[in-house]
This record gives sequence, C-alpha cells and structure tokens, in this order.
Amino acid sequence: MAHSRVRCHRSRCRFRACTVQWRQADRDVYGGCCRENTESVNIVTSQFDDSPEMSLGTTIYLDHAATTPTDPAVIEAMLPFWHETWGNPSSLYAAGRQARAALDRARATLAEILHCHPREITLTSGGSESDNLALRGVVAEARRATPQPHLITSAVEHHAVLHTAMALEKEGIDVTYMPVDAYGMVSPNDLAAAIRPETCLVSIMDANNEVGTINPIAELAAVARARHIPFHTDAVQAAGALPLDVDALGVDLLSLSAHKFNGPKGIGLLYTRRGTRWTPQITGGGQETNRRAGTENVAYAVGMAVALARAEVERPRAVAHCSVLRNRLIERVRAEIPDVRLNGHPTRRLANNANLGFAGVEAESLLILLDAEGIAASAGSACASGSIEPSHVLTAMGVPEPYALGTLRFSFGAENTADEVESVADLLPRLVVRLRSLATLMV
Repeated sequence: MAHSRVRCHRSRCRFRACTVQWRQADRDVYGGCCRENTESVNIVTSQFDDSPEMSLGTTIYLDHAATTPTDPAVIEAMLPFWHETWGNPSSLYAAGRQARAALDRARATLAEILHCHPREITLTSGGSESDNLALRGVVAEARRATPQPHLITSAVEHHAVLHTAMALEKEGIDVTYMPVDAYGMVSPNDLAAAIRPETCLVSIMDANNEVGTINPIAELAAVARARHIPFHTDAVQAAGALPLDVDALGVDLLSLSAHKFNGPKGIGLLYTRRGTRWTPQITGGGQETNRRAGTENVAYAVGMAVALARAEVERPRAVAHCSVLRNRLIERVRAEIPDVRLNGHPTRRLANNANLGFAGVEAESLLILLDAEGIAASAGSACASGSIEPSHVLTAMGVPEPYALGTLRFSFGAENTADEVESVADLLPRLVVRLRSLATLMV
C-alpha cells in the first residue's frame, strides 16, 4: 500500500521534529496529523462538550455516596503524567524511572494515611476489584489447605462483596451471611458465634453505602483476630468521613475507591497486612510485587494519593459541614412530611448520609420529579438503581415494604450549601403529596 510522509505542523507538538509515516488509508480516515486533523477531531470531541443535558453546573447534587466530582487540584496533579512523565514505571530508562518515582511517592502517601507499609498497598481499578481480590484471593489460598473453606460476610454488603460471595458459594465455598439489626449493624457476639474451625475470612463493611450505618469494625476485627482469622473491610464509603488507620481498626485487608473521595474513577487500592496469605487473581507481569499484573496507571495513582491526602486533611471540617446539612434535611422532612422513616442508625451513621423512606411513594417516581427540578439523589446503591425491588439492605434490616419502596438516599459533599438543603426541603413535601395523591387515585 502507498505511504505518504506527513510532517506535524502544530507549533507546540511534542513530535514536531519527527516525520511520521502514514498509510494512505489511515490518512484518508484520520486526516493526517495535527492541523490537518483538526476538523475531524472537533467533530469527535464535540460529542463530549458540556451541554445543558450533560453539565451538573445547575444541579443540586446530593448523591456523593455514588460518586464525587474530581477535585481540580487532583486533576492538576495528574496532568503531567499524561503528557510529560508518561513512561512505563517498569522500564529501566529515565522516563520509566521518573514514572516509578512518582508511583512510589503516591504509594508512600497512601501508606502514611493508612498507617501501613507502602508494600502492603496493591493498586487496583477500584473498589469492586479490591473486594474481589480480597475475597477470592484469601479463599483461593485457603483452598490449598481446606477442601471447603468457610467465608463470613453480612447481608447488607455492597454487591461487590455480596455477589462475589454468592459466586464463591456456587464454586463450593461455604458462606455465612450475617444478619444485621434494625439499623443495619453487625453484632460482634453474632460474629463470634458464626466462626467455625474452617472459617478462612471475615468481610464486613466499615460503613454502609446505602443507609450510612457505621459498623463497630475494631470490635468485629478483634473477634476474628482472636481466632486467627483474616478480617477484610470494604471501607469505600469511609474515606474522607472516618479514620483509616488499619492498626487502630485491626483489619488485615481494606478496600478503597478513589472516586468516592474526589479522586478519579478507575482506580482503588487493597491494603493487605504483611503475613496475610492470598493468591493473586490477575496474572501476567510482576507489577504490584507480583500481586496484580498490568502496567500501573501512574496518573490515576497520583490522583488518588492527592485526593486521599486532601480528604484526610479536610475530614474534620467536611464531617462538621455535612452533619449540619444532613441533620437539617432530616429535621425538616420529619417535621413537614407525615409517614417518613429514617433508615440506618440515628447517631452511628456517616455524616453525609440521610436515608429516608416515604410511605405510599415509589422512589423512582420521586427521583424523576426531583431530577426535573435539578436535584440529584439516589434510590439506593448506584450499582442497583435500575432495580424496582426493595433494596437488599433495607430488606435485611426489616424495613416495612411501603417505606422500603419509597426510600431515597441523600448524600452531601463539601460543595453543598445550607440554601440548597432548604430548597430541597421546601420542594419535597409538595412532590410527596403529589405522588401520594396520584397513588390514591389509581387504587
């Protein structure tokens, strides 16, 4: 096939001194290089430009438990690792060494916040992978010694844990799903009673992603440690809201996801205490000290480290700020709307979480009306928001179905204001009355 040689004309292009060889067919499709390709690039990128439908600029965003906006300082810290220090951190030459140095600094920052050694941190693609690695990795190792290991988790875990446990159960693993009380909390005494000689792992979440209840993780972990059983906690919702000192918590494995604390989507970590035996689940290269194959995403690792460091510094102020907003919304809703239930523990709950059940209302319908008014909330876990069944969390807690089907989760962030809360509280009674009236007419 004929080739043409096209010189890049962009004045600041990194490759301006290079002559690039293109196949004629490629040039026909992509339009050559740089300036010659500008029109085609504009056509493609215009699909991702901000628009009224895509921008959150005018939205009252109360769904921070689902995801958070990336901190501009995090974006700024990440930028050089896309267009300046973009080497492969496994390479031995200068560009690779620079990338490795940045990766090591990011890991050290994360380790300092978790009070652990940097080598105890495995970078992953997010909370779901971290949870999968923890459960599948420890169970796979236990299978070497025990034909049918026993796993303990709770009935209110995020689906990343719950569905993994169910999949392991189908593979022959014995699984106990711990019950919870009316607030969604696991009892240390119940955990002690559930442990067996063949129990290889306990996995209980730090704070619930739907109702915000905070488990007594240090007490639960102590029960497992007394029996020499590794303890994993999904702490994805805890970052920026609760301390993450793994020694104080007493955990052996801990999962985090960066996009829950104003970091980028697509990266997380799994802390694994030295001496905890587990089998890697992604094979290939020797990255992450042979624990997780695949070229490390340096830019995202840096972004996660900066985001977690900022979240930890801002944690006292963020908790105080969100608590005020949360309490005000709960106070007004309970005072102005009848037949409302607060789900989750009244005091041992995340500062930014208000989970409210409105009897006689379908949550999806209420969400649609709120969305039409520019308010973003959730009917439960974002990973399950397409379901019309009651949340598995609320079901496990014994929440009556009329309230469970009408439950919304409002979760606050640092950028939310008191005026926004008042606006939402002003609107909610009218919307609930409207939906209840429609439901009465349809009976």
